Amino acid sequence: MDTPDIDAVVDLHLRLAHGTVYRHFTETFSDLDLTQKQMTVLWLIDGNPDIAQADIGRRLHMDRTTVMLIVNRLQQRGYVLRGSHKGDKRRQSLHITEAGYAALISARDCISEHEKWLKGRFTPAESAMLVELLRRIHEEDDEMA
Repeated sequence: MDTPDIDAVVDLHLRLAHGTVYRHFTETFSDLDLTQKQMTVLWLIDGNPDIAQADIGRRLHMDRTTVMLIVNRLQQRGYVLRGSHKGDKRRQSLHITEAGYAALISARDCISEHEKWLKGRFTPAESAMLVELLRRIHEEDDEMA
């Protein structure tokens, strides 16, 4: 088996791109004091009223402990409330508060800025293709799990 030239190693380029995108994300969000995961969890809770922690974990491929820590942090900040699930009293559901929604609106503005920066490197067709190609990687992983 031939060893590939390092410039042809897809994984290397994915990691380098991830690092660059993550640094820009962190700079863009520095004033909000929200992590990428916290912002994503807030967004999911807002878009899915009465969602359970387990559902968030499945959707984001995070273990229960990680989701619990994120939700605890958001709850401590007054962004999220836990409550009884309407259909199943054994499950806890999550709800966004007014303060959480205000933080999410600010985060969405930052996301727009970040996405504009990222998508500015591609044509609209290339951006759509990139999303599709990346989706193939993580959705295939979903199907195997």
